[in-house]
Amino acid sequence: MKILHSDKDIIVVNKPSGLLSVPGKGPENQDCVTERVKELFPDCHHYPAAHRLDMDTSGVMVLGRTEESYKHLCAQFRERQTKKRYFAVLQGELKEQGGVVDLPIRMDPLNRPYQVYDPVDGKKSITHWDLLGTHGGLSFVEFTPHTGRSHQLRVHSSHELGLGAPILGDRLYGNGTGPGQLFLHAHYLCFFHPQTGEEVEFHAEIPRRWRHWGLFFEKKFRK
Repeated sequence: MKILHSDKDIIVVNKPSGLLSVPGKGPENQDCVTERVKELFPDCHHYPAAHRLDMDTSGVMVLGRTEESYKHLCAQFRERQTKKRYFAVLQGELKEQGGVVDLPIRMDPLNRPYQVYDPVDGKKSITHWDLLGTHGGLSFVEFTPHTGRSHQLRVHSSHELGLGAPILGDRLYGNGTGPGQLFLHAHYLCFFHPQTGEEVEFHAEIPRRWRHWGLFFEKKFRK
């Protein structure tokens, strides 16, 4: 886990795929971003995570170092004042250059944490996407979510009414077989600094394991 920025109010990290954002159930699921941050910054708020990334999603994540900062950040995420962008590798070559996926989703109570499309009881979920390129039966895309539902990008990618192409390595909605295989990376996050009010932005470098896609990948994904 790389520390991208820290000051007396916030801590920004680049979370690796396969690491929990917050503690899970059982002693085997206590290693996570928040516990590592609290070890590195003993004065940190006892529950610093203002938002979460899925265990298998990598990328930029901000935490509040003080209670005041934590509450300020939580309000920004709750009121959709933040800006987020993700890179992903999808199974299948998309034909369109971009668009918007608008599919309401909800959790399946009989198969947690699986999310399902539900036009009646699902929560509004909107994702803008741009195709960066295709290669070898795969598509390289950038997602800009306008809502922040659990597994939103994963469902919008895989569902036949969405893009119909699951994210590579997705063990819930695609062909993944274990943690740390998902090719979904939160590369950009913009928010208002809780102390100064200044709009700040952070970029998280793509994981090393993505680099084997070669020069095509370097040109398309490194911004």
